[in-house]
Amino acid sequence: MIDWLEPVIPHLKALHVIALALWVGGLFGLPVMLSRHDHIIGQADYTRIRLASHVSYVWIVTPAAVTAIIAGTWLIFLREVFVVWMFAKLVFVALLIGFHAWVGHHVVKMGESDGRHDPPGPRVPLLVLLVPVLVILTLVLSKPPLEDIPLPDWLTEPRNRQLPVSDVPRW
Repeated sequence: MIDWLEPVIPHLKALHVIALALWVGGLFGLPVMLSRHDHIIGQADYTRIRLASHVSYVWIVTPAAVTAIIAGTWLIFLREVFVVWMFAKLVFVALLIGFHAWVGHHVVKMGESDGRHDPPGPRVPLLVLLVPVLVILTLVLSKPPLEDIPLPDWLTEPRNRQLPVSDVPRW
């Protein structure tokens, strides 16, 4: 690690945790907000809830997600955390990203359908979201030794092959 970057690590970690709290909090809140999109409530209330969910997703949750991912990536390289539990954590972060995209899909559908799109109720999405969040917390806080898990050779040894790309684009 570069010595002059060491004092930056606590600040980067704080930024990562704050952004992660906003991101995950928003992912828990948005399905509840989306379930309030009901054409029975009246156009004024529908418009207000629609605008609140859109602004929350675009201006709070998505920037928090990007910030958490960038800060986390920097932390991985600065702290040189290239261990199995971190790679397992990244799999579940990918599930969070997928859930984020799913919520974004419903936010867009609500804006484009003039009340014709019925989002799912909040219970199942929140239970689905709870799984990767709890696994990520468990992995980060316990840092279990996962090196003993038997993996196939093609995942653990370099293959010494060229990437399957024929041409590298030139700009």
